[in-house]
Amino acid sequence: MTTSTRKRSIPRQRQPELERDFTRSPSLGYETPEETGLVRCLAHGFPSPLVRWHFHEDYELHLITETSGKAFIGDWIGPFQPGHLVLCGPRLPHNWISLDVPEGGAAGRDRVIQFRHEPIEHAASQIPELREVMHLLERARHGIEFFGMSENAQAHWDSIKAARGVRRLSLFLDFMADLAQCTDYRLLSSVQMQGAQGADGDAQVDQINGIVNRITNNMADPISMSDVAAELGMSESRFSRFFRRSTGNSFTDFVNRVRINSACHLLMQTDHYVTDICYQVGFNNVANFNRRFLEIKGMTPSEFRRQADTRFGSGVSS
Repeated sequence: MTTSTRKRSIPRQRQPELERDFTRSPSLGYETPEETGLVRCLAHGFPSPLVRWHFHEDYELHLITETSGKAFIGDWIGPFQPGHLVLCGPRLPHNWISLDVPEGGAAGRDRVIQFRHEPIEHAASQIPELREVMHLLERARHGIEFFGMSENAQAHWDSIKAARGVRRLSLFLDFMADLAQCTDYRLLSSVQMQGAQGADGDAQVDQINGIVNRITNNMADPISMSDVAAELGMSESRFSRFFRRSTGNSFTDFVNRVRINSACHLLMQTDHYVTDICYQVGFNNVANFNRRFLEIKGMTPSEFRRQADTRFGSGVSS
């Protein structure tokens, strides 16, 4: 994996306004600034205003404890289920959308740890033992999914959440050591995305989040790049560049990936006919659906369904 360019120092006040508001609202799950040093713990449910396509300056270690659905990590789109554990690097866009939420919501869906790069980098320059953590953080710029660590991760989160001061730091480093030594993982995003900065960047995040929600919430509805570009007051060529820069995909590829991954969920969780699923996820003919499914998943929908139990248990690749 290539080494990324040196990270620019960006003031933490550029954190998107929505997240700053929640930082000031402990009732919504965040620890207050007075409670934390390097490491911040967060627990929240679904639905939640925090569940949106976004990025920020901190690393985010994210454990799903309830529901299954679609995850968006950089340019990767794929399924998640309870036990899904991912470490996202700074400014790597991400979101998790649950598709099987019980009535009343899933109050404890997420366990999150956030931390900053600079203190660890500075400490590692003086403490050789921390260098293995720096290798882990370099990989995290692509997003790392860890397998077989869900119970361990939950126990680590609980102990870190309950601790303060040096004890919290010690427990956090113990968790990082387990992740650094884990060999059962995969990198998710094929590109190391860096979201736009500043006020304009925040506005663009909101625009992309709105588009992503529109695609995922209205799967069967037709949606064209020309219509979306016009609604945003952009030419098609400008919108195309904007969308690819923000998501790592062309608009058409992104829509197809979301629809195919929704089809995977239906193939695994229902006994609906493949032809019915084709139309449920927004394709207007079966031949095109089968062609796109084979292109993205490397097998036909029927073959996917036959392998669903074992493939979903190990994480279906996007």
